[in-house]
Amino acid sequence: MTSAGRTLQPDHYDVLYNAFRWDVPEELNIADVCCARWADDPSRIAIYHEDDAGHAGTLTYAALHEQANRLANVLQRLGVRKGDRVAIVLPQRPETAIAHMACYRLGAIAMPLSILFGPDALEYRLQNSEAVVVIVDQAGSRNLQEIRANCPALRHVIAVDCSVPESLAWNAELAKSGIKFDPVRTLATDPAVLIYTSGTTGAPKGALIPHSAIIGNLTGFVASQNWFPQDGDVFWSPADWAWTGGLWDALMPTLYFGKPVVGYRGRFSPDTAFYLLEKYGVTNTFLFPTALKMMMKAYPSPREKFSLRLRAIMSAGEAVGDTVFNWCESALGVTPNEMFGQTEMNYIVGNSAQRWPAKPGSMGRPYPGHRVAVIDDDGNPVKPGETGEVALHRTDIHGHPDPIFFIEYWKNPGATRGKYSGDWCRTGDLASVDQDGYLWYQGRADDMFKAAGYRIGPSEIENCLVKHPSVANVAVVPKPDPERGNIVKAFVVLTPDVERSQEADEKLIAELQRHVRGKLAPYEYPKEIEFISELPMTTTGKVLRRILRLQEQERAASRT
Repeated sequence: MTSAGRTLQPDHYDVLYNAFRWDVPEELNIADVCCARWADDPSRIAIYHEDDAGHAGTLTYAALHEQANRLANVLQRLGVRKGDRVAIVLPQRPETAIAHMACYRLGAIAMPLSILFGPDALEYRLQNSEAVVVIVDQAGSRNLQEIRANCPALRHVIAVDCSVPESLAWNAELAKSGIKFDPVRTLATDPAVLIYTSGTTGAPKGALIPHSAIIGNLTGFVASQNWFPQDGDVFWSPADWAWTGGLWDALMPTLYFGKPVVGYRGRFSPDTAFYLLEKYGVTNTFLFPTALKMMMKAYPSPREKFSLRLRAIMSAGEAVGDTVFNWCESALGVTPNEMFGQTEMNYIVGNSAQRWPAKPGSMGRPYPGHRVAVIDDDGNPVKPGETGEVALHRTDIHGHPDPIFFIEYWKNPGATRGKYSGDWCRTGDLASVDQDGYLWYQGRADDMFKAAGYRIGPSEIENCLVKHPSVANVAVVPKPDPERGNIVKAFVVLTPDVERSQEADEKLIAELQRHVRGKLAPYEYPKEIEFISELPMTTTGKVLRRILRLQEQERAASRT
């Protein structure tokens, strides 16, 4: 049975949401539930790993557990104690998971850091966290050496497969350490991870995450991955394991269920994505909208070339939009489940197409266990159709504490207090909610702007523009204008096959403007379009509209 060309989906949402109850033990350790309990099976694979040179291998749960114990002994010998911060500057490789498990078993706080961080970004986080040990490989070693002397709390560096002055060699240290380790007992509320926000607005803040967050993530993960796990499930995502998206949406929940995850060291490309999906028989994935757009443009009909086993796609970070949504359904045979969350409280809203209908372009509905509302400036829920800020309540609908919450911002009590309005934790993201309880993303609060008196959000315009075959990606920002206050400006990344010349560019700009005028409100079309080679993005794949907005403000100031 279909409706408007779309297969009708079941709707079990109300039963699932209302019946759900949290069950969080008083004592909990991520390493126990994500590794140790699976280690008795010597054949169970935890990680398939491969690099861009084609070197590949596997790591079993038994080996993960043994090496985590060895590393925990190393760290303990170096003086690392419960609550100490250990920085992990590693890409998607087995040692990353080993380092996390070792920290958790020791009661230390794992602090994942992206290998893409420059010296300043790295220095800020190491100084602010007062990390006592850094684990690094070749990808991050040069930047670490540049700023190491400026981090007085840093006592030791452990180098993985690389040479770093005054460091300890990973392989040598683990080889001389025992395979038994008596783990430190931790409460579910004890800190486990320190993740610094991507800094899309203001200086990055360190969000301190408890062990209970692994439990809090599960309802969203299971639902968005179409009831993971199932027999034969294999997970892969290009999301960096140093970020919330890679750590909490991919690596840790997959390990929690004892399934294999694919780790790839190399740059993302559509070719690489489909290669990995096919080679490892990936069934479940998390792909940013930017990645899906690239894959769609490169392979409009991928199943004609690749043999795929995909059964679930989760996407987050930006709105997917109906163009990409429809491509996933028609070209991949999978309805994408959009998800919304943030570092401080992850996986709180989303879809699960096999259990409740997915509306193209919608963020979805609150996942079971999470009480979500769209609130106004005073902390009151807004009416359906009105725009407000997405917020999460400290307790679920039954009055029980929600285990997903971060503990605090590291050494920043003012920012922690400012995150809340009473018992509502604000996200800084704007949305509206419809009569069915679905949330519709309107952008970051600081991405919204007014032009000629109209309140404008960028996502709808961007989604419209990316439908054009010449557009690979786009970001919309306000450009200061003396008469209108602002005008709508679009920064457009073109597909590689577009021919460029001044005359061709002018024709394409007019064509794109007509394209938007015919589909959206008259005041929403971009009065100015600029072609650029790439958009500024965070390492998590979110477009940094703030940089483009500030650029336009500086240009306007220079003209006055």
